This record gives sequence, C-alpha cells and structure tokens, in this order.
Amino acid sequence: MTQDYISPVPVEPSAQEPRRFVFVLLNEFTLFAVATATECLRVANRMSGKQLYSWASTAESLEPVVSSAGIAFPVDIPFDEVTRDDTLIVCGGLNIQSNSTAKTMGWLRKISRQGVKIGSLCAGAHALAKAGLLDGHRATIHWENQDGFIEDFPEIQLTRSVFAIDRNRFTAAGGTASIDLMLRMIADDHGTGLSNAVADQFIYSSIRTDQDFQRLSTPTRMGVRHPRLGQVIDLMEANIEEPVSPSELAESVGMSTRQLERLFRRYLDRSPKRYYMELRLGRARNLLMQTDMSIINVAIACGFSSPSHFSKCYRTHYGITPYRERGSMGSSGS
Repeated sequence: MTQDYISPVPVEPSAQEPRRFVFVLLNEFTLFAVATATECLRVANRMSGKQLYSWASTAESLEPVVSSAGIAFPVDIPFDEVTRDDTLIVCGGLNIQSNSTAKTMGWLRKISRQGVKIGSLCAGAHALAKAGLLDGHRATIHWENQDGFIEDFPEIQLTRSVFAIDRNRFTAAGGTASIDLMLRMIADDHGTGLSNAVADQFIYSSIRTDQDFQRLSTPTRMGVRHPRLGQVIDLMEANIEEPVSPSELAESVGMSTRQLERLFRRYLDRSPKRYYMELRLGRARNLLMQTDMSIINVAIACGFSSPSHFSKCYRTHYGITPYRERGSMGSSGS
C-alpha cells in the first residue's frame, strides 16, 4: 500500500513549537465542536509536514467523560499535569450549570493565575464565566445559550459573533465555529497559507472571522424575503421584556396595523400578536432550561404581567406548565 504524499505548506516560525492544546472535558460536552477543533490541529501538522501541535484531554476525574452524543471519551492527563505553557479549551454542552462543578471551577481559577491561555467551545463559556475568568473580556456562546448567559452574567460583554478573542481569553460558539476559531489560531501562529490549506482539506470554502454573526439574518433564516417583515421581527426580538404594541410595530415600518396583520398572515400564517407570543415563550423556555431564575422572574423577563398569565400561555403553547417543565427536564444548554 502506498502512502499519499502532500507537499508541505511553508509555515511561519513560532516561538512555541509544538504548541499543546489541552481540552478540558465537562460531562455531556458537545462532540462535534471538540472533534472539529482537534481535526484542525491534526491536519495542520499533516499539511506542514511538521509536529506544530499536540493535544490532550483532561477532566476532574480520570474516568472516561461521556459526551452529549453518549460516547465515552478517555482522559489523557490529570489536572496537575497541565502546565502554564499549555493552551486550555473548556468544552461544554448539555446541562452546563450542573456540569460546571466546583472542583473544575476551582482548578480553572488556580491555573489561570499562572497566565495560561484559556478558552472555550460551545457552552463552555458559561463555565469560564462562572469561574470569573471572563470578567472584563468580550465573549461569545452558542446562540441557544445566550439568553441564560445574559441573565446570569450581565456584566460580561457578550457578542453574537462566531468566536471572540480578547487577550488571553477566547470563546467559540460551537458547531462549525470551532473550525473558524482554530483556523484563526493556526493563521496567527504560522500564517494564513497554512490555515487556508487546512480549510481546503475540510472543503471549507468560507472562513469566518470574529466579525461574522452566528445566525443568518431573520429573513434568510425564515425563508421570508420581505424587508419590512424582517424589520418588525428584529424589533420584536429586541423587545421581549417590554413588548411593543402592534400599532407601534406597524408605525415603525411605515404601514397600518391592518397591513401588518396581512403581511404576517401571508408569510407566516399567523397574526403578529401570536408570533410575538411564540417568541416570548421561546425565550422563557430557554431561561427555564438554562438558568436558576425563579418562575416569577422568568415571566417578568419575557414580558408577562403575572405568573398565572405566563403559566396559562406556556401550557397552552407547550402542553405543560413552566413548573413541570423545569421539574421534568432540568436546566440544559446546547
């Protein structure tokens, strides 16, 4: 059997060769985000013809850590074998609050005092914030976790971008954003020639930067190309705690309330009032699943005048009360 040969891509020299990434695996971490990040490092080595990177996994126990896909992963090294020269990536996923344990938070605080570069993938940003390691830094997290993050850590500057790098902290939203983050790091270490070669190997033709947003625009996401409808939906999403009246929404885009009603019926098969209610209830469900906020505070944060009204609307939409929802499913993340 012949081994394929790839002409090495010239790389810019780095002060730290090889650079070791240590993936801190939290229980129920998102498998896809971790797999793509490590694959970027592997392919960078292959395309350069050099051992530019190495990687290892760690966790608070040497027992295998179970990912969100139910696959158990072995742990390579214990916490005390991580050094100040390593780059740490905290990998989170489901049930991020309960999986951000006191032992892991304490260790992260301890090692951060050594000046270690620390980042996160997916919901791992919640663990970094909980440990106090994102104070004064820009950060991002998967869009599904953003509502809960903002409520829990209002002092942290959260962005909607696919990844954020701020001094010795970095965060990626998860999913394919892990690829964009690692490509940026490879480019910073060894030049864009190598990062582009890695992207080509992945057939990844559109590399995003920290200026790109996670989600598609509202019209594109919904398959609706009417510009004024998109503007109204954006306004609704920006005003969940204090809902805007249909007449004000209509006036904001230069149409009558009746015209706005027809627009929603035509494109979304529902009234503006119903669509707005669904947005608010969706936000409420995220907060119930991702935070420890009381039911009353969730209701207030989503624009409901009373817990009873909130409970009635929630049950009508989801077929279960907020109390039973939280009790049966617990809090989870993406």
